[in-house]
Amino acid sequence: MSSHHHFLLLSCPSQGHLNPTLELAKKLTRADAHVTLATTVHGLRNITTLPAIENLSYATFSNGYDDGPDPTASYTVVMSEFKRVGSSTLTQLLTSLSTEGRPVTFLIYSILLPWAATVAREFHLPSAFLSIHSATSFAIYHSYFNTNNGLYPDKTTPPISIKLPGLPLFSSNEIPSFLLPDSPFVSVVPTFQEHIQTLEEDPNPVILANTFDELEQESIGAVDDMKVIPIGPLILSDRDPLQLNLFEKSTDYIQWLDTKPEKSVIYVSFGSMVVLQKKQIEEIFHGLLKTHRPFLWVIRKTEYQGEIKDFIETELNEEDGLIVPWCSQLEVLNHVSTGCFLTHCGWNSVLESLVAGVPVVGLPQFSDQMTNVKMVEEVWGNGVRAAVNGEGVVEREEVGRCLEVVMGGGEKGEEIRRKCEKWKGLGKGAMVEGAQGGSSHKNLEQFLERLG
Repeated sequence: MSSHHHFLLLSCPSQGHLNPTLELAKKLTRADAHVTLATTVHGLRNITTLPAIENLSYATFSNGYDDGPDPTASYTVVMSEFKRVGSSTLTQLLTSLSTEGRPVTFLIYSILLPWAATVAREFHLPSAFLSIHSATSFAIYHSYFNTNNGLYPDKTTPPISIKLPGLPLFSSNEIPSFLLPDSPFVSVVPTFQEHIQTLEEDPNPVILANTFDELEQESIGAVDDMKVIPIGPLILSDRDPLQLNLFEKSTDYIQWLDTKPEKSVIYVSFGSMVVLQKKQIEEIFHGLLKTHRPFLWVIRKTEYQGEIKDFIETELNEEDGLIVPWCSQLEVLNHVSTGCFLTHCGWNSVLESLVAGVPVVGLPQFSDQMTNVKMVEEVWGNGVRAAVNGEGVVEREEVGRCLEVVMGGGEKGEEIRRKCEKWKGLGKGAMVEGAQGGSSHKNLEQFLERLG
């Protein structure tokens, strides 16, 4: 079906970007396609091990900072350089692959790389946008930035709430945070605006979405002028456990989990990019201790040092909890002892908790995390959002209250756990491959069939 196709997949060099892209690459190779997965020169160099997968190769393009981003450069400067240099090196990559007798037949680009579609058009290549955020977040971006009736273009003060058909109102603290005028990340707005406008320029705009029909039907339908194709969850499966890792994981946490009772452990992780302030770490730590439940907390090496490390190690014993620099998240979520997930609600973490059937306590920090936790609490019902105080900190009492809700024996907790089991079944079902495949597998098959 796809043996004559060569897909080029482009990803930014972030843990949360690379692994969904790799999962899509695996699915394409299983459909007999050839795939080249490309990220930045610096990003590829930082990957600990490149998985050897039949029909998959790796390549690089430059972002102008091959030895790493200049820490003094603003986001606007870095992205401007990325667009200029990246376009040039992508052109070189496409030309090189063609010269080698491996011409690319389809380009798939991910978030923060809208200029890649422009290069594809110059080569008369069809392309698709891989949305690694939720369909709900993408629908909000589309509502803001589309040139037909968008809320944002040519307006100096964009609206701070939005209503999507079939979903509750999203207020200012529930939309992706960079859309707000006072956001420290407001400089990312032009890039997202360019994403939507680039898709509008495509005669056949295609969005491959890391979600599944049953989970986000209303949000998928809200984008009525573009084809949104749910092909997720793009998460690690038992069938193929290979990943792209930017961090070395610990080795002792599974043995520690093995010693704990079923559904007793609180798993805590804020992903690969969130940096919590010292006060927030202290409040989470004391909130965890007050639950008298064991916890496994991922704190990256760059954060676990100095005063933070000292005060935790002064009060922590291994019976109470374990701090690790990195781990295999799905391995932990699927462990029988894991009872809930205290998380920033990045989209990969939300999907992984859904498929594992683990309830969530959300402490969102920025970007689409605010939208994801809204859906978790109010639409899907598989967790709760922790409330912040006037300083934007979740206090220890609130941490304890939320953990008791999702892990305790009350009516609310039981309802959350029932919803978790529901979404676990639907999420796993969407991923099933073969003749009796699930919705996402069928969607990808139909997409490939239309390519010919």
